[in-house]
Amino acid sequence: MLHFIVFAIAVVLSEFHVIVLCNKVCTNQVTSHTLRYELLSSKNETWKQEMSSHYHVTPTDDSTWYSLFPRKMLREEDEHDWAMMYRNIKNSKSIQGLLNEVSLNDVRLDPKSMHGEAQQTNLEYLLMLDVDRLVWSFRKNAGLDTPGEPYGGWESPTMELRGHFVGHYLSASAQMWASTHNESLKMKMSGVISALSSCQDKIGTGYLSAFPSEFFDRFEAVTPVWAPYYTIHKILAGLLDQYTLCGDDRALKMTKWMVDYFYNRVQNVIAKYTIERHWASLNEETGGMNDVLYKLYSITGDEKHLTLAHLFDKPCFLGLLAVKADGVSGFHANTHIPIVVGSQMRYEVTGDPVYKEIGTNFMDIINSSHSYATGGTSVGEFWSDPKRLPETLRTENEESCTTYNMLKVSRHLFRWTKEMAYADYYERALTNGVLSIQRGRQPGVMIYMLPLVPGGSKAKSYHGWGTQFDSFWCCYGTGIESFSKLGDSIYFEDQGGKTPTLYIIQYISSSLNWRSGNINLRQQVEQLVSAGDPRLRVAITFPSKQKTAGGTSTLNFRIPVWTYSNGANATLNGRQIPLPSPGNFLSLSKSWTPTDKITLDLPISLRTEAIKDDRPEFASLQAIFYGPYLLAGLTDSDWNINAKSSTSFSDWITPVPSDYNSHLISLSQQSKYTLSNSNNSVQMDQLPQLGTNSAASSTFRLILKEPENFSKPEDAIGKSVMMEPFNLPGMVIQHYGEGKNLGVAEYSSEGSGVIFSLVPGLNGKESTVSLESGDKKGCFIYSGGAAVMLGCSLKSSDEGFKESASFNLQKGFSEYHPISFVAKGVRRNFLLSPLLSLRDETYTVYFNIYS
Repeated sequence: MLHFIVFAIAVVLSEFHVIVLCNKVCTNQVTSHTLRYELLSSKNETWKQEMSSHYHVTPTDDSTWYSLFPRKMLREEDEHDWAMMYRNIKNSKSIQGLLNEVSLNDVRLDPKSMHGEAQQTNLEYLLMLDVDRLVWSFRKNAGLDTPGEPYGGWESPTMELRGHFVGHYLSASAQMWASTHNESLKMKMSGVISALSSCQDKIGTGYLSAFPSEFFDRFEAVTPVWAPYYTIHKILAGLLDQYTLCGDDRALKMTKWMVDYFYNRVQNVIAKYTIERHWASLNEETGGMNDVLYKLYSITGDEKHLTLAHLFDKPCFLGLLAVKADGVSGFHANTHIPIVVGSQMRYEVTGDPVYKEIGTNFMDIINSSHSYATGGTSVGEFWSDPKRLPETLRTENEESCTTYNMLKVSRHLFRWTKEMAYADYYERALTNGVLSIQRGRQPGVMIYMLPLVPGGSKAKSYHGWGTQFDSFWCCYGTGIESFSKLGDSIYFEDQGGKTPTLYIIQYISSSLNWRSGNINLRQQVEQLVSAGDPRLRVAITFPSKQKTAGGTSTLNFRIPVWTYSNGANATLNGRQIPLPSPGNFLSLSKSWTPTDKITLDLPISLRTEAIKDDRPEFASLQAIFYGPYLLAGLTDSDWNINAKSSTSFSDWITPVPSDYNSHLISLSQQSKYTLSNSNNSVQMDQLPQLGTNSAASSTFRLILKEPENFSKPEDAIGKSVMMEPFNLPGMVIQHYGEGKNLGVAEYSSEGSGVIFSLVPGLNGKESTVSLESGDKKGCFIYSGGAAVMLGCSLKSSDEGFKESASFNLQKGFSEYHPISFVAKGVRRNFLLSPLLSLRDETYTVYFNIYS
């Protein structure tokens, strides 16, 4: 009887004295956030009216829904039993035996690590944002004075979603403060809380938002409005994070007052209309309202909070997942992933096993049929048909918000099950889907979508890179949160047994104050210096801590699936210890002391992974991984690799040696122009910005004709060299005779026109060089405007020629990432590096690998 109740997704709301069967139509979201922004910004009233006329009219197949469930109508005499059973579920105790989160307050990232640098970049952005500008629309809505100017983009006073980023800011600043205890940030976030509290007090009903409550009149009437509950969820979640992470009691008080307002509001809708009207309104995006309300209930124990959480579950969507049906195609991804996260929280606070199944089934569905190599999902914000991903590779892939929320799904699942697959997924999505969205060390510059189209670029999507003060997209909000909580899933603890147990599931240089284990732990991950040294090396030490109690504790180390047993080593205080096979945990128990040291030395493997598609013609479309890192090839028009005769990866992919960065140069003139290659020709271009195609095209590797070691480009002066374009490994600059434009040709040691002598600049100036042809003595490379040619008319009085044949020798505009490879292509070779390292360069992550 219990399972039938849940599978039918019947909801009994005894507080409202109604019983409802979910005999409903679940409608797809008609528009994405991007289209909403365009719609509100447009002055085309005809288009606005046309879009409004189609609002909420795209039903799923109702007959499919009916076929999934054995249905029967309740008899009147069943009502009491049903209500009592539901109350038993609702009032059941939270689940025991789950892994506990380790507080961000107890984890510190190594500031020199990749993750520490990303965190610092985000901290700088959070500190740049101004309190008065953030809360401007809240004050305006409350009728208070509005000093300063409002921000732009989605926080503009004309945008219906305004205020959502402020909620994210509250969460991100709470997480960042817990991660760093930065006092300047604490003052800033406290100022936001104070300002919002004044707004709530001024309104006087508990309502708090940057837009008027009339938006909810439209929401409840099922008429067009841009997701008001989505924004309310962000504000509630931010306030709750300020309370739980920072101990701000004002934030909890504000949260409960807000929830009282919306509890009464939803109750009035149901009383005035029907529960069906409320369900119909949920076809609008509501964010993670159920999630934050379940969390609030876990703090307060207030039945109203639990009831309201149930009312923001979406039974017609969750019901499909309960029976393992892949019905997600066509749904707006980031409308529904937070609902799944909320259902996971429902399981944790109520113990209802069906909601455990929902989370598990959802992850299986997405991972098996709808996820990319990055771990991300969605195209144009929506889910596509299962196992048909090749047609979805576009500029608008993987909305960043979806990756942020999928990490929450996997995190819950790992805490429930300790299954390695969820930890592996977390590492994949964090490494490739999250760390890829920042533009280097530029604070406040992030992307909305992560393009996966062959020859795509992070800079060349609909949104491209955002700006610090005029974007504030949904993905800016989740972005600042993601980079504020990079330490939240490195460690988990199990306090259910006699021995305190710690799970270490991410290898990120960091330190942990493990309170229940009464130890300090430091994890130091050796930074990768070259793909030619394919090892992950980790050292765990235990800095001194005054113990309040002795005893044994257990450390469980994740042995990732991307390593292999052959050559893997682990030591405890210098002694070898046996390692389990990849995909398992290494478990060590003892009473740890400051003299103890654990080391892991794990091989990092190369592997390929086919795109999610079950059609044979797409079997060759594959991504290339180095351990957890997704490799991207610098290319805009070719992605074919021939591995048919290969017996191992080394036959077609080779690491770039670590000393090659010292061989990279760029050649410039007049502090304005630089030598560059494009379309197999060489010309002078404007000096490039770093992290662009132009920077890569203007960088060359010096190859000595007579191989010998050299540590800097100046060491090659006086020697015969070849110049390999950075983005075209295996090719070299070639001349075709006097007066003819230089080109780029395939390298051959016997080829003519590819050897040049690097000599001091003909103009006699310091730090300049000239390139004399190796087979045409007295002929030099020179610039004639944009063209670059070989000239042989050198005369002692020809100062113009000397100047045009002299170039400033400088460090290359681009450089090899420590994890860099060269892959042999059918028509050209590809420089591969981690997707996370790229900025504006064009790249491909899915290659046609013929094997």
